[in-house]
Amino acid sequence: MTDEELMAVAEKKVDVAYAPYSGLRVAAALETAEGDVFTGVNVENGSYGLSCCAERSAMFSAVGAGRKRFNRIAIASSANAPLRPCGACLQVMWEFSPDMVVLMGGPEGALERRGVRDLLPEGFVFDRGGEE
Repeated sequence: MTDEELMAVAEKKVDVAYAPYSGLRVAAALETAEGDVFTGVNVENGSYGLSCCAERSAMFSAVGAGRKRFNRIAIASSANAPLRPCGACLQVMWEFSPDMVVLMGGPEGALERRGVRDLLPEGFVFDRGGEE
C-alpha cells in the first residue's frame, strides 16, 4: 500500500469523527508491521479530558487485536493544513514503534511525511526489565 493509499483510507473516515466541541474532525489509518490497517477517529466529550484522538484510537484498536508494532500512520482532518499529532499521541507511538512514519494530509492532496523521532526527539522511555 502506498502512502497515498493509506491516506485515502484515513480520509474516508474523517466524516464519522465526533467533534461537536472543536469542530475539528480527525481520522487516522494505521499500518501494522504485519500489513493490517486499523482506523480511528477523534471522539470528543464535554469533559474534555475524556476525549480521545484519532491516532490513539487507531493504535488502541490495533493493540486490542494483538498488534504492537507499527510501520506508518496516516492522519487526515477537516483542517486546512496538515495536522501534527499531539504530544500524547506521539508518546504512544514512541512506546510501540519509535521508528514509524507519520503521514499528515493537507488540502489538495498535500502529504507531509515525518518520523516519530523527528516529531518527538526524546520520548519518555520506561525500563520494563525486558517485559513486553
